[in-house]
Amino acid sequence: MTIVLLETLTFGLGRLADAAEDAGHDLCLLTGDRSIYTHELATLGPDRVRVIDIDTTDVTACEAALRAMPDLAGLISSTDTWAVPGAELARRLGLPGPSVDAVRVLRDKGAVRALLHEHGLSRGGPVDPTTADDFPLVVKDSAGTSSRAVWLVRTRTELDDALREAERTPLKGRLIAEPYFAGPLYSAETVTWAGRTRLLGVLSRQLSPEPVRREEAAAFPVAFPAADLAELGRWIARVLAVAGHERGFAHTEFVLTADGPEVVEVNARIGGALVGEALCRSLDTNVYDAMVSMALAAEPALLTAPVKPGTGVAFVLAYPARAGVLSGWSGLDRVAGLPGSPEWYPTASPGDVVEHLTDQRSCTGIVLAEGPTAELALHRALAAAGAITPVVS
Repeated sequence: MTIVLLETLTFGLGRLADAAEDAGHDLCLLTGDRSIYTHELATLGPDRVRVIDIDTTDVTACEAALRAMPDLAGLISSTDTWAVPGAELARRLGLPGPSVDAVRVLRDKGAVRALLHEHGLSRGGPVDPTTADDFPLVVKDSAGTSSRAVWLVRTRTELDDALREAERTPLKGRLIAEPYFAGPLYSAETVTWAGRTRLLGVLSRQLSPEPVRREEAAAFPVAFPAADLAELGRWIARVLAVAGHERGFAHTEFVLTADGPEVVEVNARIGGALVGEALCRSLDTNVYDAMVSMALAAEPALLTAPVKPGTGVAFVLAYPARAGVLSGWSGLDRVAGLPGSPEWYPTASPGDVVEHLTDQRSCTGIVLAEGPTAELALHRALAAAGAITPVVS
């Protein structure tokens, strides 16, 4: 039998191949651009994942390709962009999957914000960006990804500038505004099945200075006191229930304000970048086994199996100092000799044009390191990343 991926995140394909094989199934990737998975495909054997090149934005074409598979057992759609098409295809083909209506709500940041506010889980609801006057605010695409089309506005002048820029920016959804919550940023990594949610741990998130707020680094698991972590677990379960998330991984970004946690956004998927890899290493289990189980309509063992976060894992994103054509990186040869067993995961290739320096599109690679705690792992990852310089011309 075959499990199909309707695109997937940049990293994690190898872990998914292992999970599918352990479950006794083949893995097939439908993609419109296999270059996204250059690193993963290069490290996998030639027969580990079958790749079908197809326009994945064409749901009809994807449906035809899936119907042509005589042994199709399940469909996985683990990205934001393909969440709704994936749910729709699963519905059409009678495969296990989330409710299409629920996924549509979860992909609408404004709708989720309104639900959380209505149920007393957020102090602020969505506001009209054209008439907003209570600053600071965040103006963003209601269906945006990778920190694209996001503006922190602190004055009326900055709002006017953001609105003008938004007019020139292609949006996946509509333009919304919401309160800006101040405090350290984290993400809750969870798995949910049949409405039951388990908090696997909390990831720290380091951002660049205002107003850009580009993601720079992350570490797992944050060492909250046991009582605080238990309360966060109860809180995130309520958040996801109100948002309508009933099955699958979720990566929920939140700010820990002086008055308690405030959701930034709910992503109904496993975390991007190297979050999935960090979970696997820290929890000493292939968390992607759960993704395969849920695609087969089976309760994932990860929901209840004893796991205790151990190894700390951190990663740092490598950005160039200026836009241009990437020619490579200096300092990669120094990484292997540094503490924490640092590893390099390229997200770009020499010859690529790097343009968008204010969001993750300009990330050229990621350094991952380990340590006894998340804090020590982060120190080691930062040291390794400091040795690497993207070279652009």
